[in-house]
Amino acid sequence: MPKINDIVDENEIASLGASLRAIEQNSLKQGSKTATKRIWFQGEEPYFDVFLELHNNEIIWFQFTLRGKSLSWDIKKPGWQTGNTDELNINDVSFYAATKTIESDNKVDEEFIKLVKSILRTRAEETIFSKMLVLFH
Repeated sequence: MPKINDIVDENEIASLGASLRAIEQNSLKQGSKTATKRIWFQGEEPYFDVFLELHNNEIIWFQFTLRGKSLSWDIKKPGWQTGNTDELNINDVSFYAATKTIESDNKVDEEFIKLVKSILRTRAEETIFSKMLVLFH
């Protein structure tokens, strides 16, 4: 079975980036502190999401999921965490689309990190996407 990174070309990367749309803010439960804000972008493909939590306009948590893969960053935990989601498994437990379980990789998937960065770069002129890209440095 080919890895996700092997089946995504430059045109598809551009298309994935362009498909990300912000979800209406009042549909998200905001943090208890007014300085905390949650943002959700949903892509055109099923199970393609970007979630962020900001405090005082700085990213404190980030999660990117695409085609059963996940990339997460948390200000409290140094480094990146990659893993696999259960979203592509069809059974009674994972059928509800608003929930997902992520099984962490034993070794960080550097290729998936590069793919995520490439997708985010397609929107680098937008403030929130440029903030996400800073996390990669």
